[in-house]
Amino acid sequence: MVRTWITDITPLLIEETYQKYYENVPLWRQEKAKRFRMAQDRARSIGAWTLWEYVKETEGLGETCVFNLSHSGNYALCSFSDEPGQMVGCDVEMIGDMKLSVARRFFCEEEYRHIVEIPDSEKQKEMFYRYWVLKESFMKATRKGMALDTRTYAFCWDEQGIPKLLKKPREYPEKYYCREYADAGNRARIAVCSTDADIDPGIHVLVL
Repeated sequence: MVRTWITDITPLLIEETYQKYYENVPLWRQEKAKRFRMAQDRARSIGAWTLWEYVKETEGLGETCVFNLSHSGNYALCSFSDEPGQMVGCDVEMIGDMKLSVARRFFCEEEYRHIVEIPDSEKQKEMFYRYWVLKESFMKATRKGMALDTRTYAFCWDEQGIPKLLKKPREYPEKYYCREYADAGNRARIAVCSTDADIDPGIHVLVL
């Protein structure tokens, strides 16, 4: 099964709290966090690894477990599969400004048309971010990341409202499954993509 955990890293913006968690992550993660200039970026980096360590211990996962991390705004996200050999990608994005030029450049034509044909501007913005996190989660699941052309794969939704790949590159013949989530108040969109068909419909929360 694929399970997803999220945490609000806001407490890590307090220096005393940040230092407590900072001292408990590996040295390489400390060095990575120190390279960020902004306090929020450092908090997200430490928060994401803290979340993974908590999930690993809580779920009883081994060192070889496949997992993926993401962070945006005040959130850090972690998804994993407990099935050997499966691929997992996840993404969280805070809903903010939307530029249709970004969708025009990086989304497939059918995705772009879907967005621009929505008459309500707020719903249009939400759909933009739904596509965004789905596309990010797929590229991370393939492990190709930004090297994967985002216009070579497209998403749609089935009759039950579950997202699915409409098309994908031939070099990824495996079947990929997706799940969407939203935080309280719909301030952020979250997506998980995996070759593991069993994706938990809920999302778990760690309070720092």
